[in-house]
Parts: sequence; C-alpha cells; structure tokens
Amino acid sequence: MDIQDILEKCDHTLLTQTCTAQEIRTLCDQAIKFNCASVCIPPAHVAGAKRYVGDKLKICTVIGFPNGYMTSAVKAFEAQDAIAHGADEIDMVINLGMVKDGCWNDVLEDIRAVRLATEGKILKVIIETCLLTDEEKVQLCAIVSASGADYIKTSTGFSTAGATFEDVALMRRHCDPRVKVKAAGGISSLEDAEKFIELGAERLGTSRVVKIAIAQGYGDGVPAALPESNY
Repeated sequence: MDIQDILEKCDHTLLTQTCTAQEIRTLCDQAIKFNCASVCIPPAHVAGAKRYVGDKLKICTVIGFPNGYMTSAVKAFEAQDAIAHGADEIDMVINLGMVKDGCWNDVLEDIRAVRLATEGKILKVIIETCLLTDEEKVQLCAIVSASGADYIKTSTGFSTAGATFEDVALMRRHCDPRVKVKAAGGISSLEDAEKFIELGAERLGTSRVVKIAIAQGYGDGVPAALPESNY
C-alpha cells in the first residue's frame, strides 16, 4: 500500500492538554501538505484552526473527552458549539458507566442526542475498547449502528491501551456495513497502519504516520499553500 493511501485516511491528531496555537498551526500545515483526512484537535482550538485553514482541510474535534461521563445535554451543547466554530467532524466518547450498568437504551440515547446536534456532519463514536469485554464491544457495534452515527472508533488514546487488530476486525464484523471503523491510539508504524486498513479501518487517528512520512522525506518540496494567519 502506498504511503499516500495511508496518509489520506489519517486524522492527524494532537489532543495533549498543553498543545499551543503554534503546534496546532504546524499540525494543520502538515495535514494539508500530506493530504490527510482531517486534523483532530481540542475544541478550544477549533475556531482558530478553521480561520487558519479555511476550506483547505477538515477540522475534527472531540466531545465528552476523554471520559465520556458528561450528561447527554452537555455533550450535545459541546457538539453544537464546536460546529458553530467551524468543526466538520465530531468524535464523541460514550458513557462507559452506562455500559457497565447494562443500560443499553441510555447508551443509545446518549449517542442519538449528539447525532441530533450534528446533523449534516460526520459523527464518530469512541467506545474505548480497552475497557470493554468482547460481549460489550459486540453490543456497542449494534448500538452505534442503530444510532445513525457514521463511524465507530476504538479509543481516545488517553486510557489503558489503544487500537488492536483484534478489536478492529471485531468491529468491522459486527457493525452495519454503513458504519465505518476508525482505529486510534498507539498506531506507531506504517506496517501497523496498513494492517488496520486491511482489517477494515477507513480512518486512523494518529500523529505518528505523518511523523514517519516527514522522517522519510516524503513530500519534500510540496508547499502547504496556506493564507496568512489570523489565528
């Protein structure tokens, strides 16, 4: 698989608590240069990033992040606010307490509240696979499929582990074909990225793939072609 095929499936990601505006601008420059699917950034940086890139790049942000235990109304408001400031895609975290309680209808309604707030935008649902049993993962595949969300996503990258090959294969097997799979967290090599794609992931949440491309000199001389910043 060509490296560009991998890069085009990447949500180039920076979600550290201390990330600065300059770091976000650099992330955007890199994502445009390598034709990434989007940048995935904290909500507070969405407005500035959108001003910086205009229509040259999709802006993705995270909702209910990273723990997912906010109320549904708060998540819906977060999503609406992010969209108002320029977000094109929303990655939300489910309420894992509801999962552990077996309150499946509540989990579904939590997702649907955000889906209602994000009509016309891509919605990805983070289920945090490292904290789930296989039975819970299968049940959540059915719930995400029923919710109207566009993607099911493995991980926040802030818990005990990230994406695994086994989980991506399970999610692809049990989700409705309409629902796409995003693998995120711990993707550290081109070989791993390619394997996730082969198993059915249509997006990758990572910063390392772009770093590898830079280290290998891929795309040298390709201008970012960005406007002057008013970030």
